[in-house]
Amino acid sequence: MKKFDVNTIRKDFPILSRKVNGRPLVYLDNGATAQKPQVVIDSLINYYSHENANIHRGVHTLSQEATTAYETTREKVQRYLNAEHKEEIIFTKGTTDGINLIANSFGKQNIQKGDEVIITTMEHHSNIVPWQMICEEKEANLKVIPINDKGELILEEFKKLLSPRTKIVALTHISNTLGTINPVKEIIELAHQQNVPVLIDGAQRVAHNAPDVRELDVDFYVFSLHKMFGPTGIGILYGKKALLESIPPYQGGGDMIKTVSFEKTTYNELPHKFEAGTPNIAAGIATAAALDYINALDWEGIHKHETELLAYATKCLKEIDGLKIIGEAEQKASVISFIVEGIHAYDIGVIIDKMGVAVRTGHHCTQPLMERFGILGTIRASFTFYNTKEEVDLLISALQKAIKMLA
Repeated sequence: MKKFDVNTIRKDFPILSRKVNGRPLVYLDNGATAQKPQVVIDSLINYYSHENANIHRGVHTLSQEATTAYETTREKVQRYLNAEHKEEIIFTKGTTDGINLIANSFGKQNIQKGDEVIITTMEHHSNIVPWQMICEEKEANLKVIPINDKGELILEEFKKLLSPRTKIVALTHISNTLGTINPVKEIIELAHQQNVPVLIDGAQRVAHNAPDVRELDVDFYVFSLHKMFGPTGIGILYGKKALLESIPPYQGGGDMIKTVSFEKTTYNELPHKFEAGTPNIAAGIATAAALDYINALDWEGIHKHETELLAYATKCLKEIDGLKIIGEAEQKASVISFIVEGIHAYDIGVIIDKMGVAVRTGHHCTQPLMERFGILGTIRASFTFYNTKEEVDLLISALQKAIKMLA
């Protein structure tokens, strides 16, 4: 493991050397998707150039090689999460797909009329809408944990919401809008005291080092690989083996079956029971390259760098007149959402893009959260380990110019 050096790290990501509108790219939209190191790009090219074949079904050499590479990724994900069994690792299309799987499989089996599902005010739409749909279908009730003005969950209110009718708690590990790091271990413990399972949306967490699913004792954990420097179109659902075995498949088709007749179908064993059809094989194999890459990094150095970057950016932004940060939790990841008084977030986003600065503007798929703060949307700068203080300076300079133009 080499000691962390941001300038060395940046050389691994080819897109960071390009220009946008004639300016050096300042990529601060990592909460939406992270950029890819060259090793991940090379893996995708290599698969399609030399290994392309379907998996699990062929006896020929290419199929066997692709199957081995794909299943090796599953084992690497198992180790990354410290899962007990590789069968607990289910490949999905992404975080959204994983949540929908549990809502439709666990939810349809376990949620009945009058039951309750608990989520939080800060959830991404992906962790709201699937539960709304199953609650509507089952005539169940969706309960919401409120937050305080700093963007932190009010745990005392969560304790009041837990009841004998609660069937599952589903919440984000880190808010994609506020950067709030939620006390998920405490929430899991509280839920488990009443035998309520917990699903964690880890989409924003996995880019900031690996969660330990056994240490958390979490029941379901979902995330997308494109958030952690891997390919798009692939994600992971971790589930405790006994729970996954107890619930029905989400989709039907090839690979998720043992036998099929017109009278009856028997389902395959884990993990294949939940993996119907041909998956995103290239992305699955390239995920191994992403995991190898991040596992070789100096995460202690990265944590220090990201903490300093967040503090520096927060200080600089607060010095801009009329700018207000939305979400100032005590425990926070390197995400900053803010508004500028009297100026629409979209207008600022468009102008600073002309200066090469990429940020996200809007409601960030968290419209109920925007309503909680009484705003339509924010400007969001989300940082990762390849960002620098110099890029923060460029952001501040671009913001000042945009505000002067729009004021």
